[in-house]
Amino acid sequence: MQKALSTLDFAPTFQMGHPLAFEAATKVANLMPEGLDRIFFTNSGSESVDTALKIAIAYHRARGVGQRTRLIGRERGYHGVGFGGISVGGIAPNRKTFSGALLPSVDHLPHTHDLAHNAFSKGQPAWGEHLADELERLVTLHDASTIAAVIVEPLAGSTGVLVPPKGYLQKLRDICTKHGILLIFDEVITGFGRLGKATAAEYFGVTPDLMTMAKAINNATIPMGAVAAHRNVHDTIVNAGAANAIELFHGYTYSAHPVATAAAIATLDLYQRDKLFDRAASKAEKFESAAHALRDAPYVKDIRNLDLVAGIELESREGAPGARAYEVFVKCFEAGVLVRYTGDILAFSPPLIVEDDQIDQIFGTVRKALESVK
Repeated sequence: MQKALSTLDFAPTFQMGHPLAFEAATKVANLMPEGLDRIFFTNSGSESVDTALKIAIAYHRARGVGQRTRLIGRERGYHGVGFGGISVGGIAPNRKTFSGALLPSVDHLPHTHDLAHNAFSKGQPAWGEHLADELERLVTLHDASTIAAVIVEPLAGSTGVLVPPKGYLQKLRDICTKHGILLIFDEVITGFGRLGKATAAEYFGVTPDLMTMAKAINNATIPMGAVAAHRNVHDTIVNAGAANAIELFHGYTYSAHPVATAAAIATLDLYQRDKLFDRAASKAEKFESAAHALRDAPYVKDIRNLDLVAGIELESREGAPGARAYEVFVKCFEAGVLVRYTGDILAFSPPLIVEDDQIDQIFGTVRKALESVK
């Protein structure tokens, strides 16, 4: 980043590109599933989501089915705070203030969280694959010819770590393929390395048509995000326009900013140089064991995890939902451990370089905090 700043020149991305943008795009593409190798840079996860939604609609228009404008999200999904993101998102507090101004023609799949079947799951729950069949119901309701895309987080994070049931994502993929609907994975949290692989798509063996990313693309050292599009999606849009004309009327002034791309290049090189994805995968068993050891701690209602992600759901305090988790969050912070809370769920996603003693410190601190609250 310092080197980029010392030699800074910036070409807007609408008509020309900076060399670092192409270098960064190549490195991102090299970590994507096969075919998902056309990269559009943004400045945040929210921008990435809105970009992916617009690309999906533009793709269908380019191939002559412009009536495909409906978007399908999922209950409890989080896709940033742009109008597109909160429209397809399914977290009520994010939506209610703006409910009259959200995108039309949006519907939602049910979420996959069911404690009656999946409490204290280690890894992917065995129950819940059939919930993907709800997409067929929405197809029947709206007709596939109106639906542009389905967007889901492969592993939902901000809503409190909802791990996909076995077979669920593949079934979504199959249904989308059957009906000509694009599948978008929001991997702002799961990319890169969170599940011991570059992406959740690689981890689950399910390739979407579009993928959003941010945060770990450049270690969040400076604002940046990106969308990876399948070559077919990109080529359909590009080839539909007139020669020497703008193919997609969309972009941001600071897309592929040289300093952001320099940070991405350095970060992606570091992942591979230090084998951080493998390192994260090597800690998964220890992390799972330490998280589930809190099963007997006060107020623990559920524990769920996948590789270096875990969620601990607490019993809500009567008349004050969320208060108990907030107090645990504060006590942990005062003790030198940063956790995340949402409602009465504690969420954990430590750095990929976390060591065994630090994992013990994290969950040991949480136990002490739980034992000290009411």
